[in-house]
Amino acid sequence: MTVTTHDTEIIADPDVPLVRITREFDAPAEKVFRAHTDPALMVQWNGPNGTEMRVDHFDCRTGGSYRYLMVSDGEEYGFFGSFHEVRPAELIVQTFTFEGMPDEVALEKLAFEDLGNGRTRLVCTSLCDSFEGRDAFLASGMEEGVRQGYERLDGLLAG
Repeated sequence: MTVTTHDTEIIADPDVPLVRITREFDAPAEKVFRAHTDPALMVQWNGPNGTEMRVDHFDCRTGGSYRYLMVSDGEEYGFFGSFHEVRPAELIVQTFTFEGMPDEVALEKLAFEDLGNGRTRLVCTSLCDSFEGRDAFLASGMEEGVRQGYERLDGLLAG
């Protein structure tokens, strides 16, 4: 089976401390949304290659919360947040915090756009507290992890 991967566009806004990620998938919005909200699926693709995701809790509903660990080379990195709005196959609005920098909280919006013909465009925006926080987020290897994770997600969605 041949899996098509698409380019992942990652842009740091020059005027506000925001990162915008745009990616298309050859799968319907419902399936792409489920891969972002079902922890059993998320652990199969989320994060850079060679990293294991362990879910502490994941209650993906408006008013819910989450916490998970990314484990690499024996080191654990914790992340947590709250879901502010969840609309199936359409939208997730959440906060995102790295436990190593608890004072830096990002507001994230994931918009799932049905392109027709079983295709979806996902646009994720992360509004950080500061330019320094945003730049640290980018310098952390986030770009590589996002690209590698979405390539694995392509395979999961095709299966």
